[in-house]
Amino acid sequence: MRGTPPKDPALRQRRNRKSSAAKLRSDPDLEVPPLPMERAWCPETIAEWVDIWESPMAPQFIDADFHGLLKLAVLIDDFWTVESANARAKLAVEIRLQRADFGLNPISRNRLHWEIDRGEQARERSEKRKARQETPPPTPESDPRAVLGRQGGLVALPGGRST
Repeated sequence: MRGTPPKDPALRQRRNRKSSAAKLRSDPDLEVPPLPMERAWCPETIAEWVDIWESPMAPQFIDADFHGLLKLAVLIDDFWTVESANARAKLAVEIRLQRADFGLNPISRNRLHWEIDRGEQARERSEKRKARQETPPPTPESDPRAVLGRQGGLVALPGGRST
């Protein structure tokens, strides 16, 4: 090995971590705030509103964020109710930008250094993978390719070739 050995990562001065870095976890005790009743909300808007407030990002929101999230809900509602495709396209752009402001898409979460804690999901996937690995290999009787061998083996193809 040439040169000096690399510095121990624990001794580094810069970590390049943002102060907003966080491991996000859903809070089952967090209540979904109701949408104002002055408007008849479409079902898609209500579903997205609930999804936002039940997401792992919701505990990061502060009271001042509520107003911006409410504006997002209005945009989403307009998107689902507007008749013009051109207006719907403009609303989709604004919704995308507003969702990014609140960390509601993967790119914005990455930019904020937010990581969703998937501990329970990862554990379940590992158990499923282990269960698949523990299944015995197929026996010759259960192998569908074995049928070819019982039917006389090779099949003659035109031109003198065989399979």
